[in-house]
Amino acid sequence: MDNRFATALVIGSVLSLLSVIYLSAAVGTVSWYHYFTSPVLANVSETAASEFLGELEKANEKAYTDALYHCNGSLGLWQQCIMVPPQNYYQDGKFLGPKSLSDFRCVSLSFSDQFLEKYTQPGNHNSEVDLIRTYLWRCQFLLPLVALGLIFFGAVVGLAGCVCRSLYPALGTGALHLLAGVCTLGAVLCFAAGVYMLQRSLPPPPGVRGDYGWSFCLACVSSPLQVMAGALFLWASRASRREYSLMKAYRVA
Repeated sequence: MDNRFATALVIGSVLSLLSVIYLSAAVGTVSWYHYFTSPVLANVSETAASEFLGELEKANEKAYTDALYHCNGSLGLWQQCIMVPPQNYYQDGKFLGPKSLSDFRCVSLSFSDQFLEKYTQPGNHNSEVDLIRTYLWRCQFLLPLVALGLIFFGAVVGLAGCVCRSLYPALGTGALHLLAGVCTLGAVLCFAAGVYMLQRSLPPPPGVRGDYGWSFCLACVSSPLQVMAGALFLWASRASRREYSLMKAYRVA
């Protein structure tokens, strides 16, 4: 094997491994989107937190969205977390200070929770189903899983090529990585569009601002890494095939 092709395969494998690490970390963490609440809203955050933690079915989208707005909430693909305000300690009517510090509480979303329908008026089940937001929500958690599956299958194909001592399977590995990059990019776009449409249907109160977190950034970085790895695999496979064809033609001549 030419050193150029070996170098391309090594670099592509490293990029693929980095993309898997970044995407796995992004899927498993909750820092996709953060809400920063103004101290002025602290008096209503305790009620919003109790509604958030007491929501068993997670079907009331307005309840947990209000909690995210008022309690410095964090939004992930599989979890939603809020900062529970500290409980104050009183004795004989005198304020003695906080009884406990702020606590970070999270609610996990099951697989069935991810398929709950979204409505044009969040929290109002009598309104029409918002199909766009519903399918954006489903795609934002399905596409990263599909991307990881494609990369894993591509790695299996690549290992089979190493066993056979052939670069031809690298063509399939590269194509699978390109598809994984498209899926990851689609998940990022679906999440961003879903957050935008939710804030348009249920605007945050004054004093609350939102920003994307490091988990979202990891997913954004993972997509180009997958595309670059796929491009290297495709180049190595096609270039080696072309060189082999030229060498064969030269020997025949």
